[in-house]
Amino acid sequence: MNNEDPLDREIDFSKGVRGKFYRPDMKLRIPIYLEETLLGSLAEIAERRGINLDDLVSDLLRRDLAIVDALR
Repeated sequence: MNNEDPLDREIDFSKGVRGKFYRPDMKLRIPIYLEETLLGSLAEIAERRGINLDDLVSDLLRRDLAIVDALR
C-alpha cells in the first residue's frame, strides 16, 4: 500500500516561513450558526429592544452560564 501523498511532489514548501502569520495576542472570533427560525426570533427581540443581535445573544448566554454555574 502506497502512503505517499501526491501533493508532496507538487507543492514546494522549502521557502515556507513557520509562524509568518502567527499573532500571539490575536483574538479569534468564530462564527456561530443558528437555526433560521431561532435567528429570526432573536433578531426581532433585539430590534424591539433597540440593541445589536450580538449583544442580545451574548447576554442570554451569560445568563444561562450563570444559572449553570449556580447549580453546580
